[in-house]
Amino acid sequence: MLNPLIENAYKVLDGQSISREEALEIAEKISGEDILDLISLANKIRKKYAGKIIPCSILNAKSGLCRQNCRFCAQAAGHHTGIETYPLLGKEEVLEAVRKVYESGVRIFGYVTSGYGYKTVTREFQAILDTLDAIHERYPDLKICVSSGILSRKTAGLLAKHHVWRYNMNLQTAPSRYAELISREHTIEEKIRTIRHLQESGVTLCCGGILGLGEDWKDRIEMAFAVRELGVDGCPLNVLLPIPGTPLERQPVMPPADVAKAFALFRIVNPEIMIKFAAGRETIMKDFQGLLMLAGLNSMITGGYLTTRGRSVEDDKVFLRQLEAF
Repeated sequence: MLNPLIENAYKVLDGQSISREEALEIAEKISGEDILDLISLANKIRKKYAGKIIPCSILNAKSGLCRQNCRFCAQAAGHHTGIETYPLLGKEEVLEAVRKVYESGVRIFGYVTSGYGYKTVTREFQAILDTLDAIHERYPDLKICVSSGILSRKTAGLLAKHHVWRYNMNLQTAPSRYAELISREHTIEEKIRTIRHLQESGVTLCCGGILGLGEDWKDRIEMAFAVRELGVDGCPLNVLLPIPGTPLERQPVMPPADVAKAFALFRIVNPEIMIKFAAGRETIMKDFQGLLMLAGLNSMITGGYLTTRGRSVEDDKVFLRQLEAF
């Protein structure tokens, strides 16, 4: 027999929505084998409204030396993590990375740079625009996603004119706790303004965050509803990998059951958008990644992350074929 809280959530399959209060009650009261029923519902919603699982790949086009000092981040200038740092990659280096992604069969490519962002058209920003033009010219059917921090209305509009299909601007956590859990060097309001500038320019948005930062269930539900209220198109969810040298290096790893419940709730709250399993899939969740991919997700990053290695694209192709049976 279904738990009544989960049974009530089945209304999402009929086109209705659950409230913030209903989602929080599920988060705080559902446990044990009931989580499997919640996962099953999330997967049904995914299949009805969001479709099959689609992979994407990302490139760290500028690494480290970021003065925003986000508490989780290996690329923060104020943290001593030992990662490789380098300036913006040249056009030919990026095109070579894109070639490998394209020849692997992946058709969504993420171009990512560290730092605060670009509110004016600097020489570096112009180099990014030139590189985006070159990518589009060579691979016109490739969907280009960019993640380059805070933007102005002008720079957002320029990205739209230079072939950007989607922009990644993560909330990272509950907006009300952003300064406490993430960074005080910039504000959540700056991020939200950037999202609005991009939406006005016609760029689709990926807007997610990280689980396991020290937030509680109320915070996770707040983030899920913030994603819904912003009207974005995708939501990447990362599971924190505590990195030595960051303030969160001793943060306990989030239990897989809690990750599954969180993923399922993000899908139930956001039935139609792309929800992507990003960092933590192989490194933290390991044996549970197959189960978690059935918790309502319909996208994943393959081939590696910004500062950590992932599983090969070929291995993930096999993985996706096996998931189709569910």
